Amino acid sequence: MTSQSRETLQIRRFSAADEEGVIDLILPIQQEEFGIAVTAEDQPDLRAIPEFYQTGDGDFWVAAVGERIVGTLALKDIGGAEAALRKMFVASDFRGREHGVAARLLEALLAHAEQRKIEAIYLGTTEKFLAAHRFYEKNGFVEIARQDLPASFPLMGVDTKFYVRRLASR
Repeated sequence: MTSQSRETLQIRRFSAADEEGVIDLILPIQQEEFGIAVTAEDQPDLRAIPEFYQTGDGDFWVAAVGERIVGTLALKDIGGAEAALRKMFVASDFRGREHGVAARLLEALLAHAEQRKIEAIYLGTTEKFLAAHRFYEKNGFVEIARQDLPASFPLMGVDTKFYVRRLASR
């Protein structure tokens, strides 16, 4: 048996011990990589993930390699069998098809949504996240106008582009 030089990628539900790792992943991507002037204080949900996301039909997942958080994805229950996809971030050195981090996070979210009988998942993003747009479109999300979002959708000031993925209703 060969020695493992690479630790295995694990997709799991967020736990309180993950909080700093989540913030340490998300903020540099927002601030340094994409030049978005946002702080942890501007995103109080990052310090209240269980209360904000892991309620109702929502949840929050992390992708971890060893102790390092390399990806995040949240599903916010917005009522009416609808949810908002939030906080999808992947460390730059773990992006791309060869790593499969984003795809595996989305698989976990979609399996959860199907189990909870969620009928539509909405998301907002910025014009700058071009690779994210391609990823969402490749995975069944369709661009919609801002006015087509449900009233309960949590709008973020930086979001300028919106998508929906309809799931099979039962």
